Amino acid sequence: MIPDSFGDVTGEYLALKRGAGVVAGARGLVWIKGPDAVDFVDGLISQDLAAMTPGSVARSLLLSPRGKLVAPHWLLRGDGIVGLITDAGYDTVTAAALARFKIRVDADISIDERPVLEVWGQGAPAVLLGLGFDPTPGWTENADGVVAALGFRHEGPPRSVLIGPQLEEVVAAGAVPVGKLSRTAVLIERGEPVMGVDVDEGTIPAEADLVDGAVSFTKGCYLGQELVARIDSRGHVNRLGRGLVFSEAVLPPPRASVVVADDVVGEVTSVAESLDMRAPVAYATVRAEVEPGSPVVVRWEGGQAAATVRAFPLEPGLIESSHSSNTT
Repeated sequence: MIPDSFGDVTGEYLALKRGAGVVAGARGLVWIKGPDAVDFVDGLISQDLAAMTPGSVARSLLLSPRGKLVAPHWLLRGDGIVGLITDAGYDTVTAAALARFKIRVDADISIDERPVLEVWGQGAPAVLLGLGFDPTPGWTENADGVVAALGFRHEGPPRSVLIGPQLEEVVAAGAVPVGKLSRTAVLIERGEPVMGVDVDEGTIPAEADLVDGAVSFTKGCYLGQELVARIDSRGHVNRLGRGLVFSEAVLPPPRASVVVADDVVGEVTSVAESLDMRAPVAYATVRAEVEPGSPVVVRWEGGQAAATVRAFPLEPGLIESSHSSNTT
């Protein structure tokens, strides 16, 4: 479990954005090792693993046969080895899902039991170098562990996953320990949904904008391909992940309703205080017709708050929508 804070939410937020922050407990890692590892994993996931070069990293999806999310992940391509970096708790889900399809496959599936840490911020590369790890794009392994560079779908601060060193070692190298509150704020700003919180096993990838960069439309078959291809061809889903920026200093609870003209049009999943936006912000899933720029009311038992729907990324003064341009 990630603590809410280590005592200084503001300092932790600034470390993630402009310094160096380290988060423990937010990720898991599954390894598939053996002569058949690449071919086996490539037949199950949405990314074109076979076309990746060893040492590269890419976003990818493990889907159910019906095309719903099982585990979004970051894919580490090696020679005879593949790594899948998941959200916390979904390493076991991923390993079990892969194992169901492991029939006459010469490869072993295992969960990495070492600490899996995130190191974020403009100062993160210097911290990694100080620990003896290469902060450049891709992933590398040495005697002390593994480092993998993870970008954002919308540009953000440098972010890597570090496997092996203890939290105390990374803090001693100059990183600030960061809790859930600050991490959630930056994830919301960047439009990065968390599996099991903002998206779940009922989510279609296109609803959360998880397709671009994670799905190959030229590779062979993989689990859930039919639904992904059908939605891509018709270009429509009924709901979308959006940001909310609140006009009052109120933090609604998760699962609060998003309302337009007394009609419930969505649900809040994550809420945090954004220093850069100077307002509370939320990740919400709303009906597709509720465009960025739309005013909404968020309601929960005992309270309500006004907010504006925003497209990701959330940045001060930026509203991308035809709705806003037509009403200004």
